[in-house]
Amino acid sequence: MRVFARFRIVGWVMLWMAGCSVLLALDVPKSTSEGAAASLQGAYRFERDHWIYVHLQGSPRRIGYQHGWLLAPEIEDALAAVKLEYTHETKRDWEFFRKTAKNVLWPHIDQEYRQELGGIAAGAAAHGIHLDIWDIVALNAMEDVPDYYVPWLDRQEKRAGAPRLRAPGNCSAFVATGAWTRDHEPVIAHNNWTGFMVGERWRIIFDVVPSRGLHFLMDGFPGVIASDDDFGINSAQLAITETTITGFASFDPNGKPEFVRARKALQYATSVDEFVRIMLEKNNGGYANDWLLADYKTGEIARLELGLKMHKVWRTRDGYLAGANYPVDPEFTKAETDFDPANQASSPNARRQRWDELLAANKGKIDADIAQTLLADHWDSFEGKADRNERTLCGHAQASPRGVPEWEWAAYNPGGAVSAKAADSKLAKVLAFRARAGQPCGEDFLAGQFLKEHSEFDWQQALLQDMKGNPWAEFKAGDRR
Repeated sequence: MRVFARFRIVGWVMLWMAGCSVLLALDVPKSTSEGAAASLQGAYRFERDHWIYVHLQGSPRRIGYQHGWLLAPEIEDALAAVKLEYTHETKRDWEFFRKTAKNVLWPHIDQEYRQELGGIAAGAAAHGIHLDIWDIVALNAMEDVPDYYVPWLDRQEKRAGAPRLRAPGNCSAFVATGAWTRDHEPVIAHNNWTGFMVGERWRIIFDVVPSRGLHFLMDGFPGVIASDDDFGINSAQLAITETTITGFASFDPNGKPEFVRARKALQYATSVDEFVRIMLEKNNGGYANDWLLADYKTGEIARLELGLKMHKVWRTRDGYLAGANYPVDPEFTKAETDFDPANQASSPNARRQRWDELLAANKGKIDADIAQTLLADHWDSFEGKADRNERTLCGHAQASPRGVPEWEWAAYNPGGAVSAKAADSKLAKVLAFRARAGQPCGEDFLAGQFLKEHSEFDWQQALLQDMKGNPWAEFKAGDRR
């Protein structure tokens, strides 16, 4: 039996034992402060089908403390993976990321989220993890800094020998409504694409009841206050996801970090208009995305294509909107990206074609069950055959001899789809969604076998893990087991 810590909480807390979980009331030594015990009141965690579910509630500082305490071992592990990946890619040490967190990001973070980030650091430290607030802010900026700020800074400094860095292409997603869905109400679905070393750790379900704003349910990463991949639903019945824009390279260091704006939008937006307003507020250009939205109150769906200087919104109550890391607006594509919409062999364009084919073929039938099947699709629309590679909706870049040049992914890069989520009206209206940890098709990735065949990735050996297939699971707000 493994017990991470003993602590007094009036109420229920979690005890982890050999791969299973139960809720228990535990006593703690007198050395535990009453303030810390009170901060954990009402918080809990459990595990199901490789997901870790955490319930957090209260003030920003209290939510942060609960987050840091309950996920302390996972935060330590995730921070190690993020450090390794981003220092390797950027050729900058971790102290650079910490200083960036303090000097570039912190001045533009809302006080509410400063308190929550500080709470995470305090909770993890109280559980014996050696980190501080700047480690936590840098972890939260795992999208803003290495893929947007660092390339911008390299250009400003004319840094000799700077590595070639490209914004990643994360995710395949769609949202549909009206005549396209089985019940004529919105369906939203998404799979997260990223490198496996970091992506395998993207397995938290956050159920958050803040003292201000809306109750929300989202998937996420240990130690991070936004979903970041992104999939979430709030109690205003607004569901949110996105896919990253390939070929975007702008950044404003005087803007508000994307992870702050994205978290704020999920917590406070009750409509498409409010979501757009929050995301535009002091936009820094970091983590530029095509955001896909579903408003279950009205049946409307929308896309917000957000770069730095330009943005555009599409809305409908009868149709679908899909994403696969391609920009949509031709003017934006030309002005703010170097994306080539004519290259049909590219991963984004091939997946765009496949979304159009699959959604048209399933018009009028789309629900959460259909969405699960579509997210696991292995058809390469460029080659016109079934395959497992970087051009399929269920991405398997680890099997591709081409890699993904648009993102600077080398041949056989261990990356691709690392999780999937889906919701229809029956789920979203009760603050619930389905999720599958690991590749959406349920197949295994075995790290040892992969590294034997691809020793060029031995630098990941210490932290690259097996990513086993898992079943689909359903999660809802207030789940207890």
